[in-house]
Order: sequence, then structure tokens, then C-alpha cells
Amino acid sequence: MTRFLASERPGRPHGQPHGRPHGLHQRHPLLAAAWPVGGLLISVAMAACNGPSETQAAAATPATAAPQPAPVRREGNLIVVPEGSPLRERLQVAEIALQPLQTRLSAPATIEAEPEKLVRITPPVAGRLVRLHHQLGDAVKAGDALITMDSSEISSVRAEHAKAQAALLHARQVFDRQKLLFDAEIAARKDYEAAQQALAAAGADARAASDHLSQLGAAVQEGSRGSYVVKSPISGRVVEMAGSQGGYWNDVNASVMTVADLRKVWLSASVSERDLAHVDVGQQAHIALAAYPDLQLQGRVQYVGELVDTATRSVKVRVAVDNPEGRLRPGMFARVGFDAPARQAVMVPAAALLQGQVSTRVFVDKGGWRFEPRDVQVGAQQDGQAEILSGLAAGERVVVNGGVLLQ
Repeated sequence: MTRFLASERPGRPHGQPHGRPHGLHQRHPLLAAAWPVGGLLISVAMAACNGPSETQAAAATPATAAPQPAPVRREGNLIVVPEGSPLRERLQVAEIALQPLQTRLSAPATIEAEPEKLVRITPPVAGRLVRLHHQLGDAVKAGDALITMDSSEISSVRAEHAKAQAALLHARQVFDRQKLLFDAEIAARKDYEAAQQALAAAGADARAASDHLSQLGAAVQEGSRGSYVVKSPISGRVVEMAGSQGGYWNDVNASVMTVADLRKVWLSASVSERDLAHVDVGQQAHIALAAYPDLQLQGRVQYVGELVDTATRSVKVRVAVDNPEGRLRPGMFARVGFDAPARQAVMVPAAALLQGQVSTRVFVDKGGWRFEPRDVQVGAQQDGQAEILSGLAAGERVVVNGGVLLQ
């Protein structure tokens, strides 16, 4: 293979000078001529690519906007809504006035049985519970047997009663005989008077023994000498049962069972002394029960207490309530409402009230779109209106809608 030196390539005479350029322009005349045109096209293309972005950026740069006024500004204690503020279109102001307010006082209460309709059956003597005639929840009538007991104490009392009756009989016989002898002038007066005194003493002993039996509620004889029957003094139901049949009962201060008539119950309400002027005997009361939220009941005030509880500053008020279905049970919690007479009060829409951390306030219109924040004391509420106890007077104008925007 023939190899050529760079200076001896074909097409170039030997010894030709090296000073002539031999790049792209020299070897390709057409390309050399096209280079300026290509550069121009590239410049135009780059301008076309960059042009829209720069134009858009220029167009996106807005003119300097006019400053907008602040929605509100402060002037001392007042808040001012300047002209042009959007709040002027959103605030609503109204004049407040005196309105009739019908309030309902409310007090906590508990249900209680009428004292004379709740009896705790407590045997007066110790003994064995031979039989319980009724169970928990049973209905009973006055005079029905509840408990049969076997008591040694009753046996002793009956023995004393029998002894006293026998002594009385003997004393009467002796007296009758002495009287006959005395009338026939056979017996001495002192024997007659002694028989008379003995009869009186025996009679006293017999009456004491009978009274003792009656006090215990025991008959003279009920089966065995120690048998004792406890009877129900009222009609009602057995609502508590503590004893068990066959057991021995030796606590004469504890009840074996409880009988109650709950067809009518009492509500014992604790009414604040400041509301006492609005509660009277015979007044209707509205009752709401925690156990039956949908049940609304009415009752009548039967008694207003004479004493004020120094710890709670409240007075006990007793309300009588019919309970035919027996749903009201002693111990239940309730709330009792009493309608107070209507009175004139400063009322504002509840929407005007703004609740702070420690107080409630409203914004009072002072004219010229100037508003004063003012703390108020709120009372009762009725139909979307709130009573103002202090802080506002009738005739003043307040922000009733949009006040939160002024805070």
C-alpha cells in the first residue's frame, strides 16, 4: 500500500506553499457562502423563541396599583369604618328597645315519695321470719299480711297478758264474794275494801298487758304463742326487700321491707332565694326528667319552705305530680320550671353578642361609622333575643350582624 505524507497528498503539486487556508471555507465554497445566512436564521429563531416570554413578562408587569384603604382603623376606644371599606356593605345596625320578656325560672329537683305513702316495715321485736307473704314488686292492700314471725318476746308478752287476765278474773271473783258478804253484814268492811283495791290493781295490770300487745301490733293469740303477723298499714307495692324467709331478724331499727304508694309523688326543688318571689303555692310547675327527655309533665306547688339553706342560698319547694303509670321513681333527678310574670327588658338579637374570653360585648353605633366596643351582662334568652341586664340602654343602636368583622 502506498502511504502519503501530508505535504504529498494527491491533487497538490509538490512544493506548493502551506500559507493558503485549507479549512471548511476553502474546501467547500457553497458552505462558506451559506454561513452568514445560517447565522442570521439562527439569530432570528432565537429571537422568535425568546420573544414571546419577554413580551409576556413585560405584559404581566402591571402598572403600580392604587393603595386600598384599611377595612377599619382605631380612634382611641372607637373603631372607625372608613369610606370605601367593604365592611360598610356588610354591617347591619338596629336600635334596641324595651320588649316584654316571659321568663321561666328553673331549679334542680329530686323525686320523693309522699311521706305518708311510704312505710318501712320494721318489726318491733326480734324473731325468725317464718314467712314472707309478698315479694318485691307485689301489690298489697292495707291490712294484708306481710310477714309472719316467731318471736320469744311476743311469747313472753302474751304470757304476761294471760297472767294479768287470770289475775283480773280472780280479783273480780273475790270482790263479788266479799261484796255479797259485806252487803249481808257478814264480812268486815276492811275485807270488802281490800277486795275492791285488789280488783282495781288487777284491772290496771290487765290493761297494761293489753296495751303492750297493741303497741307491738300483735293479737292476743295468733296460732302458736310466739307467732306474730306484721300487716301492711297502707295500699301500694313492695318497693324494697331486705329480709329472707327463714332468716332471723334481730335489728328492731332496720326495715325488712318497704311498701309505697307512688301513684302521686313529690318533687323537692331547690329554688334560689332571688327567684323566690315568683313561686307561690298552687302555681303550675313544668317538669323535665333526665330519665325521660321527651316526657313533659306538669304539677302544682304544694309547699314553699320557711327556711333558707345558708350554704346554697336556696329554699325547698315541694311540687305534687300525678304518677299513674309509675314511671316516676323516688331518687330520680329532674328540673322544675316556674313561669315568672312578664316584664319589660332591654332586648338585643343574640347574633349581636360577641363572646370574649372573660366577657360578652356588643358594638354600639356612635354615628359617622364609628363603633364603641362595650361589655354587657346577659340575662335570659327568648326567641333569638337576649336580655341585657347592664351595659346598654333602650334607644341605643348596636351592630346586629357582622360585628365579628370589627374585632
